[in-house]
Amino acid sequence: MSTDRAAEAEKGTTMVTEIAHLRVTTGDELAFESAVAEAAPLFRAAPGCRAIRLTRSIEVPRLYRLLVEWETIEHHTVSFRESEAFSRWRELVSPYFAAPPEVEHVVDVLRP
Repeated sequence: MSTDRAAEAEKGTTMVTEIAHLRVTTGDELAFESAVAEAAPLFRAAPGCRAIRLTRSIEVPRLYRLLVEWETIEHHTVSFRESEAFSRWRELVSPYFAAPPEVEHVVDVLRP
């Protein structure tokens, strides 16, 4: 079943979660969080976006995970990334990046 879901995600027929691993410059954490809050409506208004949340590591406070649920992978990799909203997102948050973001896409294989 998990192989089927992965194949469906590759075809763009199942919901995917984008996980962006974000490291910010020490001391810029609150400014970064404010920038993400300002940018959140850009995601929410994007076609195919179902939800967005930002988490912060307890052990490494400058390490964040941005989790965005998309209806299909194309809603993220094509529709959003090729939009002005993505450019604005990067404009708002990139000054706080200590390293380039690492992005992966996952599908649920087991839900409670």
